[in-house]
Amino acid sequence: MPTPATLLTIDLAALVSNWRLLARQAAHGHCAAVVKADGYGLGAVEVAAALLAAGCTQFFVAHLAEAIALRTGLKTRFPDQRPSIGVLNGHFPGEQAEFTAHDLLSVINSPAQLADWPADVPAILQIDTGMSRLGLEALEFEALLPEVRRRPFTLLMSHFACADAPDHPLNRQQIEQFGAALRQLPGLPGSLAASSGIFLGAEAHFDLLRPGYALYGGNPTPGRPNPMAAVVRLSTPILQIRDIPAGRAVGYSARWVSKTPSRIATVPYGYADGLPRVTEGAIFHLNGQPVPVVGRVSMDLITLDVTGIAAAIPGAEVDILGPQRDIDQGGADGGTLGYEILTSIGRRATRRYGT
Repeated sequence: MPTPATLLTIDLAALVSNWRLLARQAAHGHCAAVVKADGYGLGAVEVAAALLAAGCTQFFVAHLAEAIALRTGLKTRFPDQRPSIGVLNGHFPGEQAEFTAHDLLSVINSPAQLADWPADVPAILQIDTGMSRLGLEALEFEALLPEVRRRPFTLLMSHFACADAPDHPLNRQQIEQFGAALRQLPGLPGSLAASSGIFLGAEAHFDLLRPGYALYGGNPTPGRPNPMAAVVRLSTPILQIRDIPAGRAVGYSARWVSKTPSRIATVPYGYADGLPRVTEGAIFHLNGQPVPVVGRVSMDLITLDVTGIAAAIPGAEVDILGPQRDIDQGGADGGTLGYEILTSIGRRATRRYGT
């Protein structure tokens, strides 16, 4: 079997450490884990298995298919454990049997979903407190409150819109609105805070924290030092090196032209692998030394300026993400968010799990 060209190394011990750090912040209860989008691209079953072994018993995904795959994978590894799995997007008509068969919790987001869900089957209820995305509107919640009180809901949840901006006034409004709704359902646990919301303080915590991005090493406190440990390292080998004279163009559209004699390394990674095409000028690293991206990112290839770096030889590993360039910096370089960088890493990168 050929050696994989690109390797995504996933530090499960660091991921568990991040979950434990976040769980220690919980003012009133417990800490779940959001493992949607295949564990943010890192492998939902592998991620959830590590967290389940560490004590996490509640997981969230986006879609029913994700939930079934997660339940099946965890059952194989932990046949005697049955962690809670909530499906954030809820259910479509006709899917109730699948939820029941796999012991999954639908997140009820609308009056139609509520009406379609069996009255005696547990579920999670979501209300909209300011995101204007999923969940019952305030007037819908008030109108349906008698019905909601009769149902075996296991959790009331909502979602912050601006938690990454601690001073945004909407945060306070959402905390107050969610708290008022929860008080109308005595005894029902509540969950409002995801990754950044956890760092808004105890009043935002309620009973259950739902971190996602922070688990995987993303900074939940933009503008401040990242409290989370790095979880991923993405590396790829140099395919070829060429020496070029001053004045030579590199890449499509000849957008980059060498000002001095230069050494150019080509590596097998590109926008088909999840790297934003606008990532020109970003700094990758070779043995800790900076190697800037020069020229346009191609579908399967990137060119790097390795002038003066003796370690730059064919086969040498270049870190696209690593100790010097984390997922947040990757997002900034690509004009996007670290979330997108993480979840866009293609399947051509071989996943390797470590502890």
